[in-house]
Amino acid sequence: MKPLRIALINLAQESNSFNPVLTTRAEFEAYGVHEGAEVVTLNGPKSEVGGYLAAVKEWPGEVETVPIIRAWAVAGGPISRDAFDHFAAKIREGLAAAGPIDGLALQLHGACVAEMLDDVEGEQIELCRQILGDDVPIVVALDHHANITRKMAANADAMLAHRTQPHDVFDTGLQAARLLLRTASGEVAPTMAWRKVPLISHQEQFLTAKGPMKILFDRAREMETRPKVLSASPCPMQPWLDVEEGGWSMIVVTDNDQALAEALAEELSDLAWSMRAKFQEREAVSVDDAVRRAGEATSGLVLLSDTGDTVFGGAAGDSNMILEAVLRLGVEGPVLIPLISPSVVARLAAAGEGATVTVSVGGDSAPAFFTPIEVTGTVRKVADGSRVPVGYNHQSEVDMGTVAIFEVGPAILLVSEKRGVAGNLPEAYSAFGVDPAAARIAVLKTASNFQYFMPLASELLRADTKGPGQSDLATLPWKRLPRPIFPLDPINDWQAGGVSRP
Repeated sequence: MKPLRIALINLAQESNSFNPVLTTRAEFEAYGVHEGAEVVTLNGPKSEVGGYLAAVKEWPGEVETVPIIRAWAVAGGPISRDAFDHFAAKIREGLAAAGPIDGLALQLHGACVAEMLDDVEGEQIELCRQILGDDVPIVVALDHHANITRKMAANADAMLAHRTQPHDVFDTGLQAARLLLRTASGEVAPTMAWRKVPLISHQEQFLTAKGPMKILFDRAREMETRPKVLSASPCPMQPWLDVEEGGWSMIVVTDNDQALAEALAEELSDLAWSMRAKFQEREAVSVDDAVRRAGEATSGLVLLSDTGDTVFGGAAGDSNMILEAVLRLGVEGPVLIPLISPSVVARLAAAGEGATVTVSVGGDSAPAFFTPIEVTGTVRKVADGSRVPVGYNHQSEVDMGTVAIFEVGPAILLVSEKRGVAGNLPEAYSAFGVDPAAARIAVLKTASNFQYFMPLASELLRADTKGPGQSDLATLPWKRLPRPIFPLDPINDWQAGGVSRP
C-alpha cells in the first residue's frame, strides 16, 4: 500500500442572514486560529480534526498529514469580506506550500455567507480545485444544516454531513477521512448525486432522535448498508439563510455507480417531501405562557428555550423578551438569563461590583426585532471571561470577553461582551460563581442544543420568541430565497420548485 500525503483544512462558521452583526476575524481568533502543526496538536480528540486523526490511525498504510489551517467561529452574522479574503489567502498559501498531495480533507460548515457573497463554501472548494487540479480528490465534511450549491458539488469529489443532531463532529471527521483515504488509495471511486428540495423548516423538528427527522435520517443510515453506497446525507438547511440557492438538499455518494446515486438522492428527496407538513409542526408556546408554566413548576430546574434568539443558530443574543415577561409576571427566581451586550457590560463594569445600576437592555444588536427596556439591578460580579473552561464540541475554553453578573429582581443576568457560548452551558455560569443547579429557571439561547443542561433539568419548554432565529419563518424579511418554496408558497411537487437544480 503506497504512502499517502493528505492535506487538512478546517474552516467553519454558520451564518444567519438576519443577524446584522458581522462575524469578523476577531470572532474566529476568540475561538482559536491554528496553523501548521497546531491544527493537529491543539484540537481535542472529540473534534472533527480528532475524527480525521482517528481515521488516519486505523488506516493500514502510511499517511503523512499536511495540516494547513483550522479556524472556527460560533454561529453569527455573515462573515466580513476581510475575513473571507484572509482565509482564502490562507488556503491559497497553504496548498501552494504543501507540495504534491494525494488528497484534501476539507472540513467546512456549509451554511456560511459573507458580505455580498452567498456561497462561501462554494468559493472555497472551487479555490482548492483550481490549485490542486482535477486529479487530487477533495472530500468535504459538512454540518448537515449546510446549503448545498452547484459550485460546491461541481468541485468536490464527495460531500458528506453530520449524521445526528446534536452533532457528532468527531464522527463526521472520521467518516469523511475514511472515504478520502479509500479514494486516494484507489480502493473506491466516488460518484456523487444531489438534489435540491424547495423546502425550509423551523428548528423545532431538527433533532434526529425523534419525529420526521429521525425517519429521514434512519433511511439514510439504511441506505449506507446497501452495496456500493458510500454515504447518504440529508441536509435540512438551517432556516435563516436568505440566499439564491437556498433550500434542503440530499446527497448520495456511491462507489462508481452514478445511476444508483441519482436514484437514492431522488428517494431521499421524495421521503423528505412526503413529510414536509410534519417538519412544520410547532411545539413552542407564547412567551407569557412559557414563563407562567416555568414559574408554576414546583421542583427542579426548568429550561426555557428562547427560540428566536438562538445564539447557536446565529442570532445576536440580545433579546429581552423573556426578561420583560419574567419581570412583568412576577415570576419567582432565580431565573438565569444570558445577554450578549458590549455596551451594557461596559456600563456595569464602570459602576463596579455592588453598585445599583439603571440601564437599558436588549435590542442593541438586532433592533429590527427587539425594543430596549429599562431595568434596575445590582452588579454582583465583574470578571475577565477571556478563558472560560467549557466542554463545547471541540472547544475546551471560550472567550466571552468581560462578563458581568447583574441581578434584576428574580433574574440573574449573565451579560457578556463576546458571544462565547452565551448561557447555553452550565459552565458559563459556574465560572463566575453562579450555581445553575440552584436556579428555578434557565433561559437557553438555543432551540435544540439543550444537551449540556439536560442533566440538571426537570422540564423543557420552548418560548415562541421572535428574532433572527425565530421559528415563524413566514414573517422574516426574505429577499433572495428562491421562490416558490414550501412553506412560504403553495407548492405540491418538489421537482417544480423555485430552487436551482443541480
